[in-house]
Amino acid sequence: IYLLFQSLRQISQRTISTASRRQFENRVAEKQKLFQEDNGIPVHLKGGIMDALLYRVTMGLSVFGKVNAKIFML
Repeated sequence: IYLLFQSLRQISQRTISTASRRQFENRVAEKQKLFQEDNGIPVHLKGGIMDALLYRVTMGLSVFGKVNAKIFML
């Protein structure tokens, strides 16, 4: 018990570092340009193939859940 208390005390006394270990490139301007472009593509599909896949999986799960709920209600 003493060792647990001592280790918790040491962890609580450490300073929390807010400095990032890696610096990431700021690409917000590029993303804004991509998503604000008027090219007829819906905004939920402008991110590419991963957005399309995520959209289809989400819609499939929603339809599956709705059908299951309807079956169990009958």
